[in-house]
Amino acid sequence: MSKRSTSEFFDSYSQDFDAIYGNQNTPLNRIANQLFRKSMRLRYMRSVEGCQPVEGKTVLDVGCGPGHYSVTLASRGAGRVLGVDFADSMIKLARQKAQEAGVGNKCQFETADFMAYSFGETFDYSLVMGFMDYVSDPRAVIERVLSLTRSKAFFSFPVDGGILAWQRKLRYKSRCDLFMYRRDEIRGLFATVGSSKFGVEKISRDFFVSVHKS
Repeated sequence: MSKRSTSEFFDSYSQDFDAIYGNQNTPLNRIANQLFRKSMRLRYMRSVEGCQPVEGKTVLDVGCGPGHYSVTLASRGAGRVLGVDFADSMIKLARQKAQEAGVGNKCQFETADFMAYSFGETFDYSLVMGFMDYVSDPRAVIERVLSLTRSKAFFSFPVDGGILAWQRKLRYKSRCDLFMYRRDEIRGLFATVGSSKFGVEKISRDFFVSVHKS
């Protein structure tokens, strides 16, 4: 499938995706959180913790979705956050959440193709969470992210292999392209990022990659 089909899928999925981060404390939701959403919670925590100190810093949120990372970091003191996403419905949700949280003046959200967007600036921190799952050329994305980052960048990659990966591939087969990874593949991708130091950590269904620019 094409990149456009991925955008269309997330446009239609935006409300349900946003609800994943909500507080629906039902038995079914608690089971789903334990089985399928642990990675989402862990990568959120790792990313927010990694963007420290955040006071006055600038943040790029690639594939920002409904803006949870962006709004949290702006609320904690980031000076400016720019979020980009393919899906216009996600961007509308993100803008709404930023306004409701009182950080609309710190957050800018754009419906854009990350690889084609003209940024005209660099950022202290970059977040790439839940984005590499749908990218056919990961090396190009990594190189562009790092070219826009001054200090630290954080990526998530879905783990290939096992019953949960098989289940997710089955669910996404008719939705949009899905790309999954093994640890050696990720290490190979980041081995050529020059003088930057990187670490790869497995957190539930994802690999969490931290890159520190020298």
